[in-house]
Amino acid sequence: MRIGLVVNPDAGLGGRLGFKGSDGRAREARDAGANDRSGPRMQECLAHLFHILNSGFNRSNISVSYVGWTGRMGHEWMPEPSMVEAFEAIGATPETTSAEDTSLLVEQLIDANVDVILYAGGDGTTRDIVLALEQAQSDDEQTPLVGVPGGVKMHSGCFATTPKAAAEVVLAFGLGDLQCAITEVMDLDEEVYQQGEWRVRMYGEAWTPSSPRYMQGAKEQVERESEEETLQGLAKHVESLIEEDDDLMVIWGSGGTLQRMGKFVGKDLTLLGIDISHQTTLHNDLNEQGLIDIISGHVDEHGEQRSILLLLSPMGGQGFLIGRGNLQLSPAVLRLVGMNNILGVATPAKLLGLESLRIDTGDGDLDEEFKQKRYIKVLQGFRTTRLLRIAQ
Repeated sequence: MRIGLVVNPDAGLGGRLGFKGSDGRAREARDAGANDRSGPRMQECLAHLFHILNSGFNRSNISVSYVGWTGRMGHEWMPEPSMVEAFEAIGATPETTSAEDTSLLVEQLIDANVDVILYAGGDGTTRDIVLALEQAQSDDEQTPLVGVPGGVKMHSGCFATTPKAAAEVVLAFGLGDLQCAITEVMDLDEEVYQQGEWRVRMYGEAWTPSSPRYMQGAKEQVERESEEETLQGLAKHVESLIEEDDDLMVIWGSGGTLQRMGKFVGKDLTLLGIDISHQTTLHNDLNEQGLIDIISGHVDEHGEQRSILLLLSPMGGQGFLIGRGNLQLSPAVLRLVGMNNILGVATPAKLLGLESLRIDTGDGDLDEEFKQKRYIKVLQGFRTTRLLRIAQ
């Protein structure tokens, strides 16, 4: 199996800084201290692929080779010497990269007859790759994609749930255990977002191995006008918690559900940001460091944390509670908040298609702690909660 590698080295840079995407802001993000995200996520994926190829799971003794560019768009993230030896260089990463470089690399991978393209980035990267594939291939020639989630937001259905899941999908595809299917390529409509509305648009289709367990599926817009009364009930529940404990600090996650709830409790919340309200003070659109500073200061005279509540609404159709569109909630922030102080919030329409909640913190140990917890409480109406399983 010939695996074509594509890494967008700038994808995800602005996540913990509170950027809503990294397009055109890579230098700004790096100047502010941002570290690579997509490259290390690809490295994690390849390390897991190496592990399962050498653990006896490779029952067919499948031969794997890797094709791509040297440097940060590919070769640099190979975790093992034997994988480096199996790497076929077809070009070199330029000093600065752009969408045009991604397109060129994809065209060269097609010419190199790769069997699957494994890429790390976000929705913008996906759109660039799909556009390049459309220009380089006919309808009868469809190279499947498997995305390693490395961006700020990942609404498209070609992404695996985690880097390790991407490795599982690639190998299962190579072994012939997975059939391919068409999935939607989605992204945030930037023009509408500038007007204060969060709307996800379909930009195309991609061919990807079908695995409900390991592939995340496409983002769905499930909120409805008829749910205003439900949202009022959800907001009333949170308001009652604040009334019962005047010292309660509330961290509001991103998304339309929580933003609309905020209006009912008199809070002007950001749509794609993370906000904190405490008594009469409201902090809008905080980045990772801002969250750490404020949460760390919410302690008593003995240094013990005072009451705190993190509200998170899962992504419709995918079930991600952490790891999609809220990278400001880094492992450091989540550990400060405490797992027992997280409350999911979802309307009945959003819960309808969810059997479990997905967690992708970027820290394997913390992900495992969530899995050991097994369930998260989800608010679905006024004083009405249910336990939803954490996906294993």
